[in-house]
Amino acid sequence: MTFQTPDHIENILASLPLKPGVYLMKDNHGKIIYIGKAKKLKNRVRSYFTPNANLEPKKLHMRTLIADIDVIITETEVQALILEENLIKQHKPRFNVLMKDDKRYPYIKVTWQDPFPKVETTRRILKDGSRYFGPYAAMWAVQNTLRVLRKAFPYLTCDRVITGKDERACLFADIGLCNAPCIGRVNQIEYRTMISELMDVLGGKSEGVIARITVQMNAAAEALQFERAAALRDQLRAIEYITQRHRAVSPKMTDHDVLAIARENGDAIVQILFIRNGKLIGSDTRRLDNAEDETNESILSQFITQFYSEAEEIPREVILPNEVEETRIIERWLSDKRNSSKVEITVPQRGNKADLVKMAQENADEALRMMKAQWEADTTKHEQALAELQNELKLPKPPNRIECYDISTTQGTAIVASRVVFVQGAPAKGEYRRFNIRSVEHDGPDDYQSMREALTRRFNRYVLTQDEQATIAPGRTDRDETWRLLPDLLLIDGGKGQLNIAIEVLQAFGLTDRVPVASLAKQFEEIYLPGQSAPVILPRRGQSLYLVQRIRDEAHRFAITSHRNRRDKQTMISLLDNIPGVGPKKRKALLSAFDNSIDRIRHATVQDLMQVRGINAKLAETIKAVL
Repeated sequence: MTFQTPDHIENILASLPLKPGVYLMKDNHGKIIYIGKAKKLKNRVRSYFTPNANLEPKKLHMRTLIADIDVIITETEVQALILEENLIKQHKPRFNVLMKDDKRYPYIKVTWQDPFPKVETTRRILKDGSRYFGPYAAMWAVQNTLRVLRKAFPYLTCDRVITGKDERACLFADIGLCNAPCIGRVNQIEYRTMISELMDVLGGKSEGVIARITVQMNAAAEALQFERAAALRDQLRAIEYITQRHRAVSPKMTDHDVLAIARENGDAIVQILFIRNGKLIGSDTRRLDNAEDETNESILSQFITQFYSEAEEIPREVILPNEVEETRIIERWLSDKRNSSKVEITVPQRGNKADLVKMAQENADEALRMMKAQWEADTTKHEQALAELQNELKLPKPPNRIECYDISTTQGTAIVASRVVFVQGAPAKGEYRRFNIRSVEHDGPDDYQSMREALTRRFNRYVLTQDEQATIAPGRTDRDETWRLLPDLLLIDGGKGQLNIAIEVLQAFGLTDRVPVASLAKQFEEIYLPGQSAPVILPRRGQSLYLVQRIRDEAHRFAITSHRNRRDKQTMISLLDNIPGVGPKKRKALLSAFDNSIDRIRHATVQDLMQVRGINAKLAETIKAVL
């Protein structure tokens, strides 16, 4: 069905200026659902509504929801980029790619703006004049670093007002963990010099510090000042301990960030490697929301503006796995943030930088795998997801048992329906089942009829288990137990049509009041409920949406696997049936002897084939010739 632009939207499009700026698209409730920037507002906004607009499915759906468009004109494209990023951060629109900050990494903070700077830990970066180093993987790593760092650079930790005229220092000065500026043991210049060297070590620029201390240590040893030489030696060891986590990359590289992206289904992760002074000093991982249907180029472009708007330090070069949209504008914006020092965005094809991109990619893939594994093991998040789902779908109780059904087919052949079961938010793989659909094999593909057959067979089994309960012996573990339990939520992968089929099946079995049902639209993750024309949109950053996505993806994976296995089996049977002299019995014997693998039969020797009952030398030769 061709999209028809509403008249009032056409009026807005006609009045848009050919100037740079930001556009805000709103739904019929006045809620902002998308924010974008443009070099020429008129051309960019109109591109969403042209008859042959080459838009991804998410944007096509968004277009149907747009009821109003506001624009803000800016003087330059860079100003538009800055304004877009600030507005996205403020409004968090439904269709924009959003950097998810579901955990704040710990940093080391140096209050450089103070006359006598202190060294602290923090999880929040503020524009207060302090210098920040990190992020670190965990707070224990920060504390361990500071514990060693303080031996090399005995910085202040007290709340005293430093005048240099106190009568006595604290205990930390007595044990060598503070150089006591409070009593004038060092002055402000000496103290700040020490803190500057501390920041050099944290920033991966320790060579100069190490060279200076080495010279002093050797001089002290030659002067027979052994206690001072030993203290300097311990200081060197502490610095080496801190810097050993900094992997050498290349002496030719200075300040660079390396980015890579990992995606699976609707999930997306961006990994950043921080290289300073030719050393890899740290990394960060950020999860993204609303990344489905977006290109990697678009995702990285939007990520860069969001990530570096908050970054304390802008590198000289940002290294990417592929080109991004509006590279030159982003470079100008980053250069301005770096105090007009030029910033480049590069995409290496070979060499050391390409190897770093590969390393970042491997880390991104592993981070995505770990994120999924951690979610599966986190019962607290499961409970939160089930509570959210109960609230959003108005269910009578938490959906502790969810059954999800999906259909898989290839041009109407080998149609398979799958059922996956999630109990307490975790997959119960022992209860997964597949249904080989037979009722529509000869009539061509029909997802509705296939779903009807699968659900009918499922609830027929439920009825049978109820009739058989009286005959089940006490203590017996019955294999039909999985059919006896009714789901707290029956989830259908599809739209309103599939939902109506499920409702009809439940009505036929008299289960309408006992089994809540919903359908999940594939593309836009909208949930349709009986009797409601408008879909339910789960919170974009909620645990309930992530749970539903996992259930949907698992049902799809299981259906595809089952369909592929059935199709391969049909192919094997067809191949063996075409061999003269091989009937049903010999075909069955062959498959049984070679683990249902046509490849194993194909590569078997004549002698191996003759070991199968009923296969003589002549037939074995025929099988080899045909296969």
